[in-house]
Amino acid sequence: MSSVGPKQAIFERLAEIAQAFGHPGRLELLEHLAQRERSVEDLTALSGMSFANTSRHLQILRRARLVDTERRGKHIVYRLAGDNEIVGLMKSLGRIGERNLAEVNQTLNDYFHSRDSMEAVSREELTRRLADGLVTVLDVRPQDEFAEGHLPGACNIPLAELERRLGELPTDTEIVAYCRGPYCVLAFEAVAALRAKGFKAMRLEDGFPEWKAAGLAVETAAAV
Repeated sequence: MSSVGPKQAIFERLAEIAQAFGHPGRLELLEHLAQRERSVEDLTALSGMSFANTSRHLQILRRARLVDTERRGKHIVYRLAGDNEIVGLMKSLGRIGERNLAEVNQTLNDYFHSRDSMEAVSREELTRRLADGLVTVLDVRPQDEFAEGHLPGACNIPLAELERRLGELPTDTEIVAYCRGPYCVLAFEAVAALRAKGFKAMRLEDGFPEWKAAGLAVETAAAV
C-alpha cells in the first residue's frame, strides 16, 4: 500500500502543473494561445523558437493538461484547456512576481512605466464608459486574433498599421487601447504614438484574455 496520502498525491500533481509553467517560452506560448487556437507552425513563427523547441514545450504543456490538441489535415492545432483558469493563473503569477521580485519591478519601470506612467483604465471603468458612449476602444492585435474575439464595439488597427490609419480614429473622443495582456508592449506603443499625434489615449489595465476571463461581453468578427 502506498504511504502517500491524498493531500500529498494532490500536491504532486499540482507540482507537475507548476513545473509546466516554469519556462518563459511556455508562458509566451500560453499567452499566444489565450488569443486564439494556433498550429505548431504559427506558434513557432510567433515565438521565434525553433520548430523542435516549440513542439517540445507544447508537449510539456499538453502532459500537464494545460493545452488540448486537434488534428486538421497535416497540422496539429493547439488551444488552451480551460481558458479562464489558465489566464487567471498567469495573472496571479504576474502579481506575485510584481510583489516579490525586484527584477520584475525594475523591468516594469524601465520599459513599461517609462513609456506610460499614467494609471491604466480598469475593466470596470471601461465598461461604464462604453455604456455611456464616451470612449473608442482600439484593439491593436493582429487581425486574426481580433477576428476570434474582441471587446464589444472595438475597432481593429494593428500597431504596424496605426500611423497610416490615424484618420479612422476620432479626434474628439478618448481612445482606450488594448492588446494581448498586461505585459504586451503593443498597447503601450500605440498609446505613445497616439498621444504624440494629439489624441487623448489611455491603456486598458490588461488585455483581451483577462477581459474574457472576467466574464465580460465579447464579440467575434462574425458578430460585428
